[in-house]
Amino acid sequence: MKKGFLIITGVIILVLIGYFAVKGKKGGEGPDLFAYVKGGTFRIEIETTGELEAMNSTKILGPARLRDFRIYNVAINKIVEEGTVVRKGDWVASLDPSELESKVQDAQLEVDKMQSQFIQTQLDTTLQMRQSRDELINLQYAVIEREIELEQSEFEPPATQRKADMNLEKAQRTLQQAKENYKIREDQNKARMAEVAVNLMKERRDFQGMQEIMDKFTILAPKDGMVIYRKGFDGKPMKEGSTISAWDPTVAELPDLSVMISKTYVNEVDIRKIKLGQHVEIGLDAFPEKRLSGTVIRVANVGEQRPNSDAKVFMVTVRVHGRDELLRPAMTTSNKIITSIIDSTLYIPLECLHTEFDSINFVYKREGLNTIKQEIMVGETNANEAIVKVGLKNGDKLYLSIPSGLDNRQIALIPEMDGKRSRPEPEIEIVDIPTERTITLPGGRTITVPANGAGGRQRMFQEGGRGERRTGSDGDNTRVIVKSDDDSKSADKSNRNDSPRESPSNKN
Repeated sequence: MKKGFLIITGVIILVLIGYFAVKGKKGGEGPDLFAYVKGGTFRIEIETTGELEAMNSTKILGPARLRDFRIYNVAINKIVEEGTVVRKGDWVASLDPSELESKVQDAQLEVDKMQSQFIQTQLDTTLQMRQSRDELINLQYAVIEREIELEQSEFEPPATQRKADMNLEKAQRTLQQAKENYKIREDQNKARMAEVAVNLMKERRDFQGMQEIMDKFTILAPKDGMVIYRKGFDGKPMKEGSTISAWDPTVAELPDLSVMISKTYVNEVDIRKIKLGQHVEIGLDAFPEKRLSGTVIRVANVGEQRPNSDAKVFMVTVRVHGRDELLRPAMTTSNKIITSIIDSTLYIPLECLHTEFDSINFVYKREGLNTIKQEIMVGETNANEAIVKVGLKNGDKLYLSIPSGLDNRQIALIPEMDGKRSRPEPEIEIVDIPTERTITLPGGRTITVPANGAGGRQRMFQEGGRGERRTGSDGDNTRVIVKSDDDSKSADKSNRNDSPRESPSNKN
């Protein structure tokens, strides 16, 4: 009978325990999760996302003299699909010739105009020189006539002879002046013809240059390779509809796939840890099972701001070791840059780490049935874990989350952090203190006297752990009283002694 009772009682207790256990799991927040302090090698690494590019590539260029004809941007009409394998001389792209065609028509009109001007100037100068030569011939005949007249005046009176002589000198001077003017007019006409000839030559050269550039609007491959679209200033690939600049007329590229690099960007907070020659572990999003290695070969000296980001970043170039036929430009890579490796140290997950007052780092440590808020000294960290210098030992059991009911528990401080913690700001309480008070004298008479202190609104500073209270007024005559809890009785006694007493004259 007694044995059956014990069995029934045990079954009831087990059922109750199971019921409350199930009920507690359903209504509670679930079981606590724990982690353990580990010891060993700690790797400090920076994880970034990058993109594969060829270290060396051949640019497929458009026309190089667009600026000579005031053309600064040209749209891409058609281009082969990215990744197309081409041979030397194959068609790659066609540019929009509409703007150039308009300029070619204008240049043709200018050439015709300058040709007409050249012919007109040539005719004008020919006519002028012919008239000048006729004038010289006529003047030469005039000189001969004056010489004949002078010879015939030999038997004439002296005055007639003098007049004939003067007419001869005048004709000779006129002829000499005409010869000099002819030389000047000839130089002028030569200069005019040279000017129009230069202008005509310039217009013809521009016209021919435009025709040559027009032929280059059809882009051909300079060598064998795979066509990769070039990225513009906005980071987007330049395809049909995009425009190329006259200062950099690159349409596409033919990469050399034998040597690949991964271009990535590191936040300005971590860039100080990046050094040349550091080892990098590289993964491919397209082939998650494939692992590659690389080395940091270039770190930018100047930061930049990427689109849709407020943080400053620095470009880091990683050279991929070896050669793999699966690697293609523009593939996304996951890069782990190993900045340093520390041997024989303790480390914990970052989820276990908590902070108070921005200077006290602590964890919730489980010791048997007790939970302790233990201060620790934290060292280097990586993306998932942190080094513990002081405060824990290998194998300690830690909470991964904050256990309930322990927020206000005291932290077990370590002496190694003394003097390195920042103290919390004192709490400020504003209280109203009366400016006057009423005192009843022994004889029953009441009087009004000024209150102790400056009166008005007072600041009360309470500093934890020291048992001190400081008061001061908001007025100009601020008085600060520092009074500890041990001195409260003596202060109250002093206040009683400071109470006004009735003088003998008042008593009478």
